[in-house]
Amino acid sequence: MTQQQNAKATTAPAPAATPVEARKLAEGLLKIMSTLLGIVERETELVRAGNIREAMTLETEKNEMSRQYTDAISRLAHSRDYLKQSTPELLAALHRHHDTFRAMLQVNLTVLATAHAVSEGIVRGVNSEMQRKNLPNGYTAGGQRATPGPRQVTPLSVSRSL
Repeated sequence: MTQQQNAKATTAPAPAATPVEARKLAEGLLKIMSTLLGIVERETELVRAGNIREAMTLETEKNEMSRQYTDAISRLAHSRDYLKQSTPELLAALHRHHDTFRAMLQVNLTVLATAHAVSEGIVRGVNSEMQRKNLPNGYTAGGQRATPGPRQVTPLSVSRSL
C-alpha cells in the first residue's frame, strides 16, 4: 500500500453537515448505484446469453464503480446521525433504493453462480470421460476391477483465459 493509499484509508470521509451536503451525498450515491446497476444488469444479460468474454470486458468499469460505491457508503455511514435528524425522508428514500439495488445484485450473483456451476460441471464431465477412456478394462486375480496406476491417470489442463 502506498503512502497516499494508506493516508486515504485512515482518513475518515467528512460527514455531511448541511442539508445541501446531505442532498448532494444522496444524489451522488443514487447516481453511483444506478450506474453500477446498469453495468450489473448488462453483465447479467451477457452471462445469461453465454457471452462470457464480452461480460468480462465490464470488469474494469464494474470495479471502479464498486470502489466509488464503497466510498459513498462510507461517507453515508459517517453522516447517518445528521441525516436521521435533519433529513429522515431522504434517508428513508436511500434505504428503499438500496433495497432494490441489493435485490438486483442478488439476481446477478445467482446468474454468475449458475454459470460457474455449469462450467465446472462441464469441466468435471470432460475430465471424467477422459479418465474413463484412459483406464484399463481389466480385472485382478480376485475378480475385482483393476484400479488404475499413476501412469493411467491423465491430468486435465484448463486454460483460464478465454
